[in-house]
Amino acid sequence: MADLAAGVRGYGLIVAMWVRTTMTYRMSFAMTALGNLLMTAADFAAIAIMFSHTDVLGGFTFAEVGLLYGTTSTSLGLADLLLGNLDRIGSRIRDGTMDTLLVRPVPVFAQIAADRFALRRIGRVLQGLIVLVWSLTALEGVAWTPVAVLLVPVMVLSGAAIFGAVFACGAAFQFWATDAAEVQNSFTYGGNTLTQYPPTIFSKELVRGVTFAVPLAFVNWLPALHILGRDDPLGLPGWVDFASPLVAAVCCALAGLAWRTGLRGYRSTGS
Repeated sequence: MADLAAGVRGYGLIVAMWVRTTMTYRMSFAMTALGNLLMTAADFAAIAIMFSHTDVLGGFTFAEVGLLYGTTSTSLGLADLLLGNLDRIGSRIRDGTMDTLLVRPVPVFAQIAADRFALRRIGRVLQGLIVLVWSLTALEGVAWTPVAVLLVPVMVLSGAAIFGAVFACGAAFQFWATDAAEVQNSFTYGGNTLTQYPPTIFSKELVRGVTFAVPLAFVNWLPALHILGRDDPLGLPGWVDFASPLVAAVCCALAGLAWRTGLRGYRSTGS
């Protein structure tokens, strides 16, 4: 617990330093955040264009796909904002700057995650939230029980933790691969693109893969199906729709184990 507290405190101090630096040039920050928002909005624009030619996609309406898009985009945005810089570890290993982090009185994970904290990435979070709020107001025929209402923020936060765990696992893998940032991106940004669309348009083999192998289905597919009152294409038990927090906790535990294993195996530059 002491290491965790030290890591959180160190992360907060480094982030605060970078935020102060960013806000020195507020107009620049506003423009880059807006650019980030508009750039990510292009994905939803493509979905909107699809629905200008059809009423449903895989049996899902525009608002229902908006729910999928908004939840996964917000989750990835939060994970990217907080941990997106972990993919820089490969370059640190190659140029030797990783060694300097080992002698500082702050956990290495916190230092790398907070290094050059990019507040502009909040644009992705805001864009996802805008679509999410719109979809929630546009949905029709949804029974908004207390459980369904609570499931929305739980889904977003659990999804952020799952994406964060994937970021951490990708960073740990780079202790051996040293240049595997794109492999990590294929599961994070690629997984985000995948879960923006209904699971019904994909093969059952792919849906099984992102449910049992890399559990991205728990980011939004399974809980969203419960909210929308739709059947799970894999026919899983109903309680699985509520398992996102448990899956997120397991993913984070495994990511922590992978990170510690990678860090213990690090033998400095050239190893």
